[in-house]
Amino acid sequence: MPGIKVKDNEGFEEAYRRFKKQVDRNLIVTEARARRFYETATEKRKKQKINARKKLLKRLYMLRRYESRL
Repeated sequence: MPGIKVKDNEGFEEAYRRFKKQVDRNLIVTEARARRFYETATEKRKKQKINARKKLLKRLYMLRRYESRL
């Protein structure tokens, strides 16, 4: 669990901002949203397949962009 220690001369807004950054770094909100609803095995595989395709297309785009500069 993320937690912060409030400094002596630190205001609430600053402490809250530091806390939010720590929560974002630990991906707590993302994980909570993912666990909110049960996801079947086929849905997980489908998402993995989509993500793999996106990654491949991104690599191809970057490769073509690099080759066009040569």
